[in-house]
Amino acid sequence: MSRRFVIEAVMVAIYGELMAMSTPVEYLVPYSTIRELYEFQESTEPLLNDPDDDHHVKHKINELIAYLEEPLNRKKLDRALQVHWSKSPSIILNDSVRWTIINAYDNEQYGEFLDPIETEMILIAQRESVPILTDQPELISRIIEAEAPVQVFDIQDFDFALEDNTFSPK
Repeated sequence: MSRRFVIEAVMVAIYGELMAMSTPVEYLVPYSTIRELYEFQESTEPLLNDPDDDHHVKHKINELIAYLEEPLNRKKLDRALQVHWSKSPSIILNDSVRWTIINAYDNEQYGEFLDPIETEMILIAQRESVPILTDQPELISRIIEAEAPVQVFDIQDFDFALEDNTFSPK
């Protein structure tokens, strides 16, 4: 049985260790973060301060986009886009990691505290009873301030998150 987490697509490009898992993991990815990958791809602004790291991450983003645009994966993505809150069939990234894309455009519930993508992540976490995985301490603080009923882990605590049994996998 795999552990499930809500995560932004770009986090997988930035943190390569999220793809090198010894246990099965399913990442629930808001579709809006897939669209962000294309924005990052086209942007001339650096994502990371170190030029070598930035180049590496942009290369990984290009690889992810190319993989998602393969016909079978594109078909899975298109299926998720047909209805609000629908999920794509699993997109297998490797032997232990798969993605499920969720069409969750919604930003009203936490609109004053959080940006639309953050709100989508919280709503997916609530709906699917899974924790959020992020590298943004500010997001963790805003989730606490908004009193959102979700569990959130910093990427630095990912090993602990894999062992945590607070949420049971579906």
